[in-house]
Amino acid sequence: MKISYNWLKSYIPDLLEINLPNANKLRDIFTYHLTEIEGLEIIDKKNRPLQLRPDYNNFDPDIDYIFDMKILPDRAHDLLSHRGVARDLAGILGLEYKNIEYKVPVGEQTKLSIKVESENCRRYMGRIIKNVEVSVSPEWVKEHLSSVGQRSINNLVDATNIVMFDRGNPIHVFDLDKVSGSIVIRQAKEGEKMTTLDNKEVKLGPANMVIADKKNILALAGIKGGKIAEVDKNTKNIIIEVANFDPTSVRKTSKEVNIFTDAVKRFENDLSPEVASDAMNDMSALVLEMCKGATPEEVVDVYTKKQEERKLSFNINKISKRLGLEVSVATVEDILKHYGVSYKNNEEDFEIIVPKNRLDLNIEEDMAEEIGRILGYEIIKEKSPEINKNPKANENFEKINWARNKLLNDGYSEVMTYSFRDKGEVEVLASASDKKFLRTNLSDGLKESLKLNQLNMPLLEMNEIKIFEIGTVFKKDGEEMHIAYNEKKEIKEMKLEEFLPPSRPAGTPPPAGGEEISPRLDKEGAGGGSLKFQPWSIYPFISRDVAVWMPEGESSEKLKKILTENGTSLLIKEPYIFDSFTKDEKTSYAFRLVFQSYERTLTDTEINEIMTKITNKIKENNDWQVR
Repeated sequence: MKISYNWLKSYIPDLLEINLPNANKLRDIFTYHLTEIEGLEIIDKKNRPLQLRPDYNNFDPDIDYIFDMKILPDRAHDLLSHRGVARDLAGILGLEYKNIEYKVPVGEQTKLSIKVESENCRRYMGRIIKNVEVSVSPEWVKEHLSSVGQRSINNLVDATNIVMFDRGNPIHVFDLDKVSGSIVIRQAKEGEKMTTLDNKEVKLGPANMVIADKKNILALAGIKGGKIAEVDKNTKNIIIEVANFDPTSVRKTSKEVNIFTDAVKRFENDLSPEVASDAMNDMSALVLEMCKGATPEEVVDVYTKKQEERKLSFNINKISKRLGLEVSVATVEDILKHYGVSYKNNEEDFEIIVPKNRLDLNIEEDMAEEIGRILGYEIIKEKSPEINKNPKANENFEKINWARNKLLNDGYSEVMTYSFRDKGEVEVLASASDKKFLRTNLSDGLKESLKLNQLNMPLLEMNEIKIFEIGTVFKKDGEEMHIAYNEKKEIKEMKLEEFLPPSRPAGTPPPAGGEEISPRLDKEGAGGGSLKFQPWSIYPFISRDVAVWMPEGESSEKLKKILTENGTSLLIKEPYIFDSFTKDEKTSYAFRLVFQSYERTLTDTEINEIMTKITNKIKENNDWQVR
């Protein structure tokens, strides 16, 4: 949104009287207290060459400074207008805001009929003005529009744009003599079509709200006017439309028909329907000023969903605590007065009447944010939060930790299985066909995990798989914490409480040493060196066993060294002994070798070649014998 400095000055007469020596300082005020400034531009009324124009360091009466503001959705309802920005800037600077209002005659009795048939129209105002003259706009209108990047079209169209950029409420004008019968605000019928002002034909349906008469669609509500009732150089009588539409409806239709306008930007972010009456008054005044001799009729106002007065309560002490800044009652009163907000308070407790165009103020936290930004977040001093370093013991966690450590001490490894199953007592929505229910036990998942781990025993260097799981199971009558573990092939499952010893006091360590066992890593890693992650190979492994008779008393390390040196880079783990026995003054050592590639699936042929090489190397020792 482009905001003109000279436009703002008309609402803040004292803007030049304060200590604002240059436009750069005003840009900082906007950035730190209101919204980010994406650009600052100079417009020279004297059209001086670029090198002779004044810069941003000093205000010049023949220069207009244009601030390109990044207005976020939470403030689009009031800051997409010069009056909205001026109102806020005056409050930040503690200056008087001059609310300019225009006097417009009530007008003659009208025959204009307006029917609102769509619930997406919250307010619709219409006014007929006759005997208008479509002509060139005055210079001040052209300058105002040019400053915000708009070109002048004619006095009537320019008037709608001036009011929209000033008040924030979009306006449209129809040629009265091209309208047949009543104005009707309704949802479109399936397959209806209309041609927009820029000659784009759009196909509509029941999800799209339109402005129509008894014959044709005149406009796409809140988005774009139609060609049928377009104002042209021959127009003599007009209908002024000022309305308020549901933001969701406007946004969806805009995306559907791929039309994005300044009106859409304002309606889709929501507007107060109360602003419509001010916009109608301003538009009427402009038309009557630019079209001498024009005669207005009375306004027809169909207000279906009135905006109720909203009150908001907050406490100064809570505001101070949230901000980390001591805010006084006097400071808050001063802010509210500068913003023209009605309030009452009982010492630290305030109640305000929320301004009609501040749709973002709803809860106490909104006021904390509001007061903080006005005062300036830079004045809030940094302070580390106070943290209680003696946390309260969690009894349930202690029970789980005790059971976990007990099983870890007994040589078990913990697994975690899916909470979702293909059958159960508690169903979930929108899940995969085999995961429609929450589990009723841990045993089913543990059985599956046991099978998979048994397949991978060679990689795990284990002769026996011992696993357990602690987790929640879900019954119709509630949740339960269970524990499950295997004894050989048998799965045992029980409630966590049943696993614990009945007399175990809170905090008692598990038996067999009792020291908590859990993986811990310091900054340098568990072994003091740099910690490196080795990814799993996505290719299957191949295991081979080799058993060798060696003289009794000879170390198995010699055999292990031969296996390691000749296993090539495909040997991903150290060979390990899984069996040994002595007979007739000889000892048999059985080693298991695990081969795997990170690049491909290994074949038996290439592993057999490695094993043949290893066997030949072993046979070089005359007193060794491969079994």
